[in-house]
Amino acid sequence: MPPAHSVLVPTPVGTLAVESDGSAIVRMAWRADIEAPAGIDSVDPVLPEAVRQLRAYFAGELTEFDLPVDLGGMSDAARAVLTTLHREVGHGDTVTYGELAAMTGTRVSARGVGTIMGINPVPLLIPCHRVVAGDGLGGYSGGVTGQGLSTKRWLLEFEGALPPTLF
Repeated sequence: MPPAHSVLVPTPVGTLAVESDGSAIVRMAWRADIEAPAGIDSVDPVLPEAVRQLRAYFAGELTEFDLPVDLGGMSDAARAVLTTLHREVGHGDTVTYGELAAMTGTRVSARGVGTIMGINPVPLLIPCHRVVAGDGLGGYSGGVTGQGLSTKRWLLEFEGALPPTLF
């Protein structure tokens, strides 16, 4: 596997570290726990476009990411769930864990979908924040440590899937 290149991208909900293997995005982390320089690695052809698309998304100018993603380390079932989410649940929409489980055509349960959302290596690109519980937001492992649910709420409000909170 080629060495990874990475960059830090400031966002309204914390710094996002983006890692590429030179041909695809392999990991994104809200908690900037990836050793990454503040500038873009000029050797990597994927990162400049990733930064451009992330900035456009947070500026409200982009609703769908078009970046290569490598899910090679995931199980077939996890890839099926994440791919279905990416293809079927658009900007401003939400789906429940159970609905996504049914959409995949796999034997993955709603609880299994929740587990897969928690190990999604590329949040935002594969929008796990759009997967909610039948009775509320559910969980979210993205965001700065301890801020997962508020990050999920912010993203859903930003995309128009939830009304803004009053407080």
